[in-house]
Amino acid sequence: MKFQKDLLKKILIQNKVLTEKKFNQFFNEAKETQLNLIEYLIEKKIITEESFYKNIADYFKMPFIILKDKIIRRDILNLIPEPIAHVHRIIVFDKTNQECKIATTNPQDFQIIEFIKKKIQGNIKIFVTTPKSIDNVIQEYHKGLKSEFKEINKISIDKAIKNDNQKNEKLKQLAEDLPIVRIVDTLLEYAIFEKCSDIHIEPLEKETIVRYRIDGIMRKVMTLPKNTHAGIVARIKVLSNLKLDEHRLPQDGRFKIKTSEYQVSFRVSIIPIFDGEKVVIRILDEKSQILSLKKLGLQEQPFEIIKRNIEKPHGIILVTGPTGSGKTTTLYSILNVLNKPSVNISTIEDPIEYRMPGINQSQVSVKAGFTFASGLRAFLRQDPDIIMVGEIRDEETAEIAVNAAMTGHLVLSTLHTNDAVTTIPRLSDMKVPSFLISTTINCIIAQRLVRKICQNCITSYKLTKEMREDLSQKINIDSILKMLKEKKIIANKDLKNLLFYKGKGCKKCNNEGYKGRIGIYEILEITPEIKEAIDRKASSEELRKIAKKQNMLSILEDGFIKAKNGITTIEEVLRVIKE
Repeated sequence: MKFQKDLLKKILIQNKVLTEKKFNQFFNEAKETQLNLIEYLIEKKIITEESFYKNIADYFKMPFIILKDKIIRRDILNLIPEPIAHVHRIIVFDKTNQECKIATTNPQDFQIIEFIKKKIQGNIKIFVTTPKSIDNVIQEYHKGLKSEFKEINKISIDKAIKNDNQKNEKLKQLAEDLPIVRIVDTLLEYAIFEKCSDIHIEPLEKETIVRYRIDGIMRKVMTLPKNTHAGIVARIKVLSNLKLDEHRLPQDGRFKIKTSEYQVSFRVSIIPIFDGEKVVIRILDEKSQILSLKKLGLQEQPFEIIKRNIEKPHGIILVTGPTGSGKTTTLYSILNVLNKPSVNISTIEDPIEYRMPGINQSQVSVKAGFTFASGLRAFLRQDPDIIMVGEIRDEETAEIAVNAAMTGHLVLSTLHTNDAVTTIPRLSDMKVPSFLISTTINCIIAQRLVRKICQNCITSYKLTKEMREDLSQKINIDSILKMLKEKKIIANKDLKNLLFYKGKGCKKCNNEGYKGRIGIYEILEITPEIKEAIDRKASSEELRKIAKKQNMLSILEDGFIKAKNGITTIEEVLRVIKE
């Protein structure tokens, strides 16, 4: 368990474990050995684990408890899902009508304590315990799950399947089985708590693994016995109103969970793979606030370009980038600015990720023949001022979007290209004439999402010689340094003495060093010079040179500004650029 240095110092000196001089000495020694101070002091036998956590309890004026040999009822233990108990080192060990008793190694983890308070919906009494105590109790989760998994296994082998009706009934029974319900509820609840964007449930030959995508990175969070897989898939199919007996074709569905704390929509995709059915669940928080343009992370000049172009009464604004780069969030942020009673806004999306009051939002339905192109065509008969098309995928949609912009509408949409400049040839590939591209496009926003450094454990460092050499091989670092100097972000171009930042890893960021994400952008405004170059079918390279002369920031340059300002890391910028 990591505690803040000042708190540790106060507790250890107050309890006469160390003098200030000894504290500083041991703190520096611990740093060199890559251990946190408490681990180091326990290893050196200066303190015991139990005595230290007793001191913590005394400092916070809380009772201390050792949970060894304590019998905890299964229903009480399960009030906190096992993954949360494991990550946050917190256990519910007793419950009465008046209060719930929880034991933790960190009484300062206010976020998780508040989460448990809301979940339990009652008073809680906090006890301090040791990490060893927590580990002992976590073993009880595993014992309970093992016995429940045996029960699931009995269901799957004891019942002979004679026909499809029996198979369906068996799957329904599995879907309603208490251990299966508990597993699925835990997966969903923990995913919401961890602010996960996608859940992947993947069958292997002998087990099922569960992975979460958090801040754009996949993390393995759980391994389950293979015999639970059919029940988990059946449970998700029941929740999503999908066919239980269909195992050979892909299926898509949705369901919602609404509580006093959150309102979340889950988009489900199930496909058959070699070892069973793989489930991917996209999590959409319906209560999350749409970001304002300023909160997207735009630099001052790009922000002014977007602001200027969304005020135009007609034309096209395109947002480009790979899947998961935050394009939809940017479009919603722009719509949020444009959404006024004096304008009629219509959108066609696949899917509708967030509901926006005052905007007419439509969902693509390929089965019903309602595509981006047919929806866009229908919108033009609905007297719109502003139209948002989820994505321009084909020539037909591109043609209608351009015609809509020409006839006095403001059109917002997305496209899959690597950067802003290559959007121009992409539209040409879709048979849009050059003169229409130059006259209808207002601006193109290319973007990626980078993870932000956790501000709780941020630390500065200088690049080593090896790091500098490696960086020089990957990118034109001289050009980047020149740009940083011109923008007065650095005083000179000496890479050797520049400070950069990273996260050391702490409890708040799950020892990742990152927490949350922010966009890095490249914005191409169609100026008279760019317009003239498009009309004469200039190459992407020539367009990029003209844009550069007009001070367009590239995605890489925007990333480096954010890295130099301590918002993200160099490694993170290079990772997303490479992707």
